[in-house]
Amino acid sequence: MILSGREIERRMGDDIVIDPYDPANLNPNSYNLSLHDELMVYEEVVLDMAKANRVRRIEIPEEGIVLSPNQLYLARTAEKTATKNFVPQIEGRSSIGRLGLFVHVTAGFGDVGFAGYWTLEMFAVQPVRIYAGVPICQIFYHEITGEFDPYDSKYQHNHDIQPSLLFQELDPANENDPQLALDFGLERSHK
Repeated sequence: MILSGREIERRMGDDIVIDPYDPANLNPNSYNLSLHDELMVYEEVVLDMAKANRVRRIEIPEEGIVLSPNQLYLARTAEKTATKNFVPQIEGRSSIGRLGLFVHVTAGFGDVGFAGYWTLEMFAVQPVRIYAGVPICQIFYHEITGEFDPYDSKYQHNHDIQPSLLFQELDPANENDPQLALDFGLERSHK
């Protein structure tokens, strides 16, 4: 079962946190999340699952930036969310989809207990100009039944765009290597 917009609002501050929260972004059964002002692209020609791939940051200027087809852009929501007893999920807004812009490649499904910013895996069908602050996707919440262990993994409590950290699963020795984070642009000052 999916929560209604009114139920999302009723659960705010307890089971659901959206920060910042604006009631104008509430929909009948979802809430619009907006695009932060920075993108990240991989610098490698071939991405390797078993390694940290180098990334480059791109600031979205006030006049917007054109996304090119056949290029993956990582971004994040401006809002931080947290969920205690519901399963969060994001999807693109229909107005964004009608421009041929995918806001997530396959990773729209969240875990109960997730807290942080949503990393978006953006892909454009044709060139499209985007702007920071635009309502880019919508979050909605599923009820969960049965006992569960809340999410507590590598992307929990993030403060930034998160490139793939799959290499940590494949070689747990990499999990806490601070030099890897510096070498691949995963650490940064917070805005």
